[in-house]
Amino acid sequence: QVQLVESGGGLVQAGGSLRLSCAASGRRFSSYAMGWFRQAPGKEREFVAAITWSRGSTHFADSVKGRFTISGNNFLNTVTLQMNSLKPEDTAIYYCAAKSYDSGTYYSGYDYWGQGTQVTVSS
Repeated sequence: QVQLVESGGGLVQAGGSLRLSCAASGRRFSSYAMGWFRQAPGKEREFVAAITWSRGSTHFADSVKGRFTISGNNFLNTVTLQMNSLKPEDTAIYYCAAKSYDSGTYYSGYDYWGQGTQVTVSS
């Protein structure tokens, strides 16, 4: 069993920054990519950012481009989401995710999910 554990959520004022971290534990596995998704109240979960280890590439939702960065360590299966210039619309539960294969897209095919961490941005 693989567990993903997020940390770093909290309450911040608009324009502020937060850093989310995620680490995998449990059964050893080799991830193809890791990413972040979020779900705001009353909305569906949406893709935020991902990093693909084999290509060393990063991907972002249009809504966070230029404000969020993603980084991580392939061997340790850890990933970090640095969120700057936060807006009230960024308020959501943020989920870490990992996948062990190339599903063809960077926003789908994730096998493992964390429990989520709350991010609240006040105006």
